[in-house]
Amino acid sequence: MTERSTSKNLSRRVFLRQSTTAAAGLSALGTASARGAGRQGGRQKTKRRPIHIATVDSNFEREPLIRPFGFKGGFITEIWQAVSFMANDSGSRGVGLGSQSVLWSDAEVFAAASESGGNAMMYALTERALQMARGQTFSTPIQLQEAILEEVYAYGKQVTSNPRLRKTFALNALVGVDNAAWLLYAHENGIKSFDEMIPEAYDTALPRRHTEVAALPTVGYTIPIPEMKGLVDAGFFFLKIKLGQPGTQAEMLEKDKERLTALHAAIGHMRTPHTQHGKVPYYFDANGRYEAKDTLLRFLDHARKIGAFDQIALVEEPFAEDKDIHVGDIDVIIAADECAHTDADALERIQMGYTAIALKAVAKTLSMTLKIVRVAHEHNVPCFCADLTVNPVLLEWNKAVAARLAPLPGLDVGVMETNGHQNYRNWRQMQGYHPFAGASWTQVVDGVFQLNEDYYRKSGGILTPSTHYDDMVRPSSGVGPVRELRRRPDERPDDTPTPLEKTLENDPPFIMARDRKGQEKGKSRASH
Repeated sequence: MTERSTSKNLSRRVFLRQSTTAAAGLSALGTASARGAGRQGGRQKTKRRPIHIATVDSNFEREPLIRPFGFKGGFITEIWQAVSFMANDSGSRGVGLGSQSVLWSDAEVFAAASESGGNAMMYALTERALQMARGQTFSTPIQLQEAILEEVYAYGKQVTSNPRLRKTFALNALVGVDNAAWLLYAHENGIKSFDEMIPEAYDTALPRRHTEVAALPTVGYTIPIPEMKGLVDAGFFFLKIKLGQPGTQAEMLEKDKERLTALHAAIGHMRTPHTQHGKVPYYFDANGRYEAKDTLLRFLDHARKIGAFDQIALVEEPFAEDKDIHVGDIDVIIAADECAHTDADALERIQMGYTAIALKAVAKTLSMTLKIVRVAHEHNVPCFCADLTVNPVLLEWNKAVAARLAPLPGLDVGVMETNGHQNYRNWRQMQGYHPFAGASWTQVVDGVFQLNEDYYRKSGGILTPSTHYDDMVRPSSGVGPVRELRRRPDERPDDTPTPLEKTLENDPPFIMARDRKGQEKGKSRASH
């Protein structure tokens, strides 16, 4: 009998499914986990006032990375932080952030343009969305997103000259816009907490209040093995490991196998109190790079051969979304990420055998995430939060969701990937932009965020303005402000037109100008 054949005993796949159903069932009942009590149900929320968007504005800054970050067969060297502003006629306002990831959201767009050019195109969608939102009246941010998403998506196809554009590209561009809408909604309605802000229809899908959320670092292609071991030594007990290295499918598979062998030799024996088997679990993310099920099965066979298989907690997004591959017969949890653009896509993946969903409020917007998590909850499919290498302020939006999800099968804490500290060159400086910088619940201790009553009372700071980002969008009456686009000290300006200027020269939602020193300045048409 081969390793892939069905055993007469209870198979790993059946065990995983039963564990998943049981965990989700407990979630539905609102019972307490070992480290987090359930939230109180039956909360009555007052009727919200409709909100008219009178003023919008945007800006961005470029954050360099420590080294090229490799995933999905490519590498990025910087991440643009887009800032979106909304205000209504009464003076209520919201400033939302979005960390752009062109490679994650659409690798085809990333490959077709320069890195800066791809970022410029995504930022163009953010600006267009704000222009569309100005003058709109909405009752909830979810309603606003439903009103503009398809048109923003169509504009993205035009801007990128790509009729096959993945919807995650548009959703990534909308994160800051959506967050600004939620904060404007909260401000206008006197909402003081994340729990109060979420519409009642989504309460049952977010039943917990964990006291601990595991922080998952990401191991990209270029992270040395000693550094991986150092992460575990530092207390991180759950690693997200990127698969799908550059090259042909055969080359990719061999590289992935070699890396797993080296990783398992380094940390496979290390212990943790947070898992049932006491070992460090592996979370693999292929970002759709595997083109056939057999290729993935060969990777899993290699994991069995070296004794690493039982430590595989899940495999995320193994196949490209255009591959109609049923995964229900694979003996590990298979999670959907990029392919679950919307709640409808998430349901389709569940029907294809996917047994977990990676939520990304920081990549697909909070509004869409709420719709996805409700579908998953209705079908007893567990969820967890994945990162997009976001800034410390935006990280709190992911944590707010992770703190309220039932734990994954086999774990006793909430789970959230976070890798900004591994990748941003100026991470310490960026931490200072957090409105509660230095709070204990912003720090990782022994691999977890400790979430106390102060954390829940302050909602992780997401409802509190960040002076740094607020200062980037200060619209005045009449024509919008002309602001200098921020550069890091190590970025030397020159007289060469930037990719942003080249990309948006003829049909810009962003008017560019230069002073005699060559510094870029921008004036948003949307500031009225």
